[in-house]
Amino acid sequence: MKFSKFNLLTLFIIAILNYSCTDKSSRKKLTEVQKPKFEANWKSIIKNYKDPEWFNKTKFGIFIHWGAYTVPAFGSEWYPRQMYMDTAVFNAQLGLIKKGPSEDYLHHKKVWGDQKKFGYKDFIPMFKAEKFNANEWIDLFKAAGAKYVIPVADHHDGFAMYKSNTTRWNAYEMGPKRDVLGELFKAGREKGMIMGVSSHFAFNWSFYNKKDYFDTSDPVYADLYSSKGKDLSEPVSEAFKQRWWERTKDVIDHYQPDILWFDFYLDIPGFADMRPKVAAYYYNKGIEWGKEVVLQDKNYAHEAFPIGTAIYDLERGKLPGIRKLPWQTDTSIGKNSWSYVTNWQSKTTNQLVDDLIDIVSKNGCLLLNVGPKSDGTIPIDQKKILLQMGNWLTINGTAIYDTKYWNTFGEGPTEVKKGHHSEGKNKDFSAKDIRFTHKGKNLYAILLDWPKDGKVNITTLAKSSKYAKNLNIKNINVLGSKEIIKWQQTNKGLLITMPTEKPCDYAYTISILLK
Repeated sequence: MKFSKFNLLTLFIIAILNYSCTDKSSRKKLTEVQKPKFEANWKSIIKNYKDPEWFNKTKFGIFIHWGAYTVPAFGSEWYPRQMYMDTAVFNAQLGLIKKGPSEDYLHHKKVWGDQKKFGYKDFIPMFKAEKFNANEWIDLFKAAGAKYVIPVADHHDGFAMYKSNTTRWNAYEMGPKRDVLGELFKAGREKGMIMGVSSHFAFNWSFYNKKDYFDTSDPVYADLYSSKGKDLSEPVSEAFKQRWWERTKDVIDHYQPDILWFDFYLDIPGFADMRPKVAAYYYNKGIEWGKEVVLQDKNYAHEAFPIGTAIYDLERGKLPGIRKLPWQTDTSIGKNSWSYVTNWQSKTTNQLVDDLIDIVSKNGCLLLNVGPKSDGTIPIDQKKILLQMGNWLTINGTAIYDTKYWNTFGEGPTEVKKGHHSEGKNKDFSAKDIRFTHKGKNLYAILLDWPKDGKVNITTLAKSSKYAKNLNIKNINVLGSKEIIKWQQTNKGLLITMPTEKPCDYAYTISILLK
């Protein structure tokens, strides 16, 4: 069939008329599908972002610091940095900690030899993870009562704990020769856990000390030790930022994490342009995957991510009061390290349960770190603590999970210090320290210790208290106890006689049913 010029012109006119008659809202929808919801600027992100409600219901997650630094098992996960500090020790901000060699440097020299001949890279083949079982780990975390898991994907050392498409220095090609992150994601998701990743890679730029007599200055290993020169203060290069971007994007694309956690170095001025870029990319990916995702950042020293664009995270610290936006504390079972070391010192279960309660009462979540050994086993003392926390949550979890903060977080004499790395300044809680949460018609008052005389007077719930106005109490019981609880509300407080036997250890939940 042949078409004349007249026929073609007629068809063209009909096509234009059909498009013009198409419903404008339909054309608008087509345009919106093609245009990303989040653009790489804060104005767009602030306008379109909202904290996912699901995250604040979880309350308790597990962090995992595990890598080649567990082979020397000395100092901390910063061993790769400290082992090259021969004349002075500097912090991440290049503040002088002390003059002279670090303990890690001297230890390495004595045990492993010269840093030129045996550098950090030489620990990687020794990192075998021969006993690592992802299913066993996830089962333990579920038994602990955790709802989400965040393994470290990239730490400062530059060794990726996953099957990487951007670096040869990864756990699939070296060391364990397994996709550690992939195995954990598979096991976790099959068992109903929310799975996230953490990236600490930005600090890789200036993590290693470069000197001619160290292997860190060898250009052959610049893709592990970074391409930065010997000047510790050298600004982050555009090439490294691009490398960081490709590496981060690789993790996002291939593992589709529910949570993306960033460490402090992303907050420096040099990465300012990358922050809205990664936030927009990740949030748009969440839409593509059909799920709400969570990005977490520390806003270390300044507001790197504007309020309302990410979940605020505090390292080894808490807040003294309620924050209406969701937030998180990340801390470790270990007092002195995030990764396993031979002199690991664990906190007590009582301290950690109290921290969980205090954080939740202020609208936060607790991300608690474990430090596995290089062979892939989780030490017995850490397992014991996790299982003890799980036992407590089995009885008291209804006062933790899916709860909301109340009119006030609590009462009691023990103050909580504010800010990053402030936990060491906090004192242990007492029986007079009480924290509140609520859900539906239930108000929960959680005692952070057992009263010696078996009685507690909650002054916040006195008839004369501003918090107790319109508070009509129907019944009171103590979670885990079958005993009938005696109580009386007066102008001085809500006086409660506790059960004759403790229903659990560590902390005790009074469940107050309201009319």
